[in-house]
Amino acid sequence: MATVSEVPDEPGQPPALSALSLAEASQENKTKEQIITPFDVSGGVDEHGKAIAIDYDKLIDRFGSQRIDKAILERFEKLTGKPPHRLLRRGIVFSHRDLNLILDKYEKGVPFFLYTGRGPSSDSMHVGHTIPFEFTKYLQDAFDVPLIIMLTDDEKFLHSPKLSLKECRRFALENALDIIAIGFDPKRTFIFADTEFIYGGHGAAFGYNILEMGKKTTNNQIKGTFGFNDTNNILEFAFPATQSATSFASSFPFIFGSNPKTVNKIACLIPCAIDQDPYFRQCRDNAPRLGLMKPALIHTVFLPSLRGSESKMSASDTDSSIFLSDTDNQIKKKIGKAFSGGQDTREEHERLGGRTAVDVPFQYLTFFLESDEKLEEIRQSYESGKMQSGEMKATATKELQAYVSAFRERRKAVTAEVREEFMRPRQLIFKSMPSEKEQVVTLDERKKVLQKEMAFIDDALQRLQTNS
Repeated sequence: MATVSEVPDEPGQPPALSALSLAEASQENKTKEQIITPFDVSGGVDEHGKAIAIDYDKLIDRFGSQRIDKAILERFEKLTGKPPHRLLRRGIVFSHRDLNLILDKYEKGVPFFLYTGRGPSSDSMHVGHTIPFEFTKYLQDAFDVPLIIMLTDDEKFLHSPKLSLKECRRFALENALDIIAIGFDPKRTFIFADTEFIYGGHGAAFGYNILEMGKKTTNNQIKGTFGFNDTNNILEFAFPATQSATSFASSFPFIFGSNPKTVNKIACLIPCAIDQDPYFRQCRDNAPRLGLMKPALIHTVFLPSLRGSESKMSASDTDSSIFLSDTDNQIKKKIGKAFSGGQDTREEHERLGGRTAVDVPFQYLTFFLESDEKLEEIRQSYESGKMQSGEMKATATKELQAYVSAFRERRKAVTAEVREEFMRPRQLIFKSMPSEKEQVVTLDERKKVLQKEMAFIDDALQRLQTNS
């Protein structure tokens, strides 16, 4: 496995996860470092064998990202004319790479686009999955920019021994319906599933960037970043190049045009949970070598598992998560069993107060309750001992039921036809879209490719009919 010195980091890039973020037993057998990778997330274990919460300050130090500070919040308010999103105000969106450069470009009228995604591993997303998507919608609305959403059904198939390609494809289509129900603008949003788009005619430019990135990325880099070894399959090593290709506007000529002088200057901002950051390490390393722009990133924390803040919600663990398909009664039962920061007895609770820092129902309110004033009132009441754990759980239950119920209503309106439109390669509508002349050139090039494909199909059919 590569060491830190064997995989040098550029300034501001995360150090090799194999050395710093993958769980390794210390000299004391009970102590373990926290695990933060795209495939596994959990807090560490202290010297007493007790699980501890995920330390996001440690992640910032180890990954080499920058914390979102007051100055950035003020810039958001100045540029959008509105208070920052609650996820920004409360530090849930907490870290970034080159966000200031994106904001600088926006101030100067230079275009950028958004890219985020989902690795479909179940037929329903849980509420934790909605956090980056909800924030992405805020960014799309606030800055009036195009958005590309990548469904990595191929990656889930490659990395999950138990999942078939057919299952992953089905999950992708179901998850697309959930994502659309967040409320994205169809005129500015393109969603694609890797298995369909990359290997189709529209994915030719995308495939070109995969080849370019793949050639620049070494096995040692992948081993150092992801902790892979010789037991991982060969396509797992190749997949980071695929995920990187989406961050380049040139991968989507039908959206951004095909003029390299303009397209290669379009910046990309990627809102994602912090565990996805490693995927873009090689991307940021190699992009300048290809004459392409490094993507900027903005990171969210994880929505805690129902069991506690030492791990995140997991789609593969139904007892740890509240799914968007859960009924009101299921939500009530799950939150009723959630880890509480209350004291053991009513008397102790009234004397010592509740611990909001570890109380999962309160953490959920931090994510989903819109009013800062109401949240602070709840915090003070719980920490003073006036509010009991049962009341806290009832308050969180009501908020989550309302959130999921509103989602369910929007989800009903998302038909297969609506999904088909979101996933159709097409020109998106945004401020700095290509000129009509450039769109005509791009469409004409596409038309020629399709004509060649049709000629091949017609010839093949004619030969088959002749032989029969």
